[in-house]
Amino acid sequence: MTIGSSMSSGYCSLDEDLEDCFFTAKTSFFRSAPSKVPAKHVTQPVEEEKPKPPTVQEIKQKIEKYNAKVTNCLLMKLSDDGTYTGFIKVHLKLRRPVTVPAGIRPQSIYDALKEVNLADMTDKRTSFYLPLDAIKQLHISSTTTVSEVIQGLLKKFMVVDNPQKFALFKEVRKDGQVLVQKLPLTEYPLYLQLLAGPDTNVLSFVLKENETGEVEWDAFSIPELQNFLMILDREEKDKIQQVRRKYEKFKQRLQQTLKEARGKPG
Repeated sequence: MTIGSSMSSGYCSLDEDLEDCFFTAKTSFFRSAPSKVPAKHVTQPVEEEKPKPPTVQEIKQKIEKYNAKVTNCLLMKLSDDGTYTGFIKVHLKLRRPVTVPAGIRPQSIYDALKEVNLADMTDKRTSFYLPLDAIKQLHISSTTTVSEVIQGLLKKFMVVDNPQKFALFKEVRKDGQVLVQKLPLTEYPLYLQLLAGPDTNVLSFVLKENETGEVEWDAFSIPELQNFLMILDREEKDKIQQVRRKYEKFKQRLQQTLKEARGKPG
């Protein structure tokens, strides 16, 4: 499939007054109280210079180094204009059902080549769970953004949900630990893959629900909301059964203990 190309960073927004922001070693920040007496000596914070984008020659060297480690045919290719193409592997770890068109035939090669959107052929919708930890290999460009990767994945699986419900994360494995970070929509996943190398045990991408802290119920359709209620009702019944079985076992043990205690001579 070819498509056109977190965590809070802990930095104060550039739209705010930088003089009022102080950062501690614990990455928390406090806003200073307005001073009645103007300070005579004010130290203006120095903005860190953003790293310069790599040159075409640097990109070429990185791609050559990357391709030397590739053990399959999934190589990166550099174009004359300095852009490059390659592959990323995305794990789909979605815990909620997704909405897809109902009664749609599988996508054919003709549909893919002509970019036919099968979801537009019917207004009927249904919800189902995608297989947990399904994996999709994507062929993308260095100009493909995270936003475009999300939209491409949803289109591939004919998911008609709002793309804002989903987010792309990167998982970095280092020193036996797994570090997970939500990627901004403007990030370029292929460049991250180029820097990390082809080993997916070092860097992998994961599509998850976009947890913003509060559920935006208005973004869900009526069938989705009804499906959520059915799921919650089933989970509630299962939980009740688990609790009942747990305390039934306790009750049986207590009764057995009492029976044994009464049978012993005083």
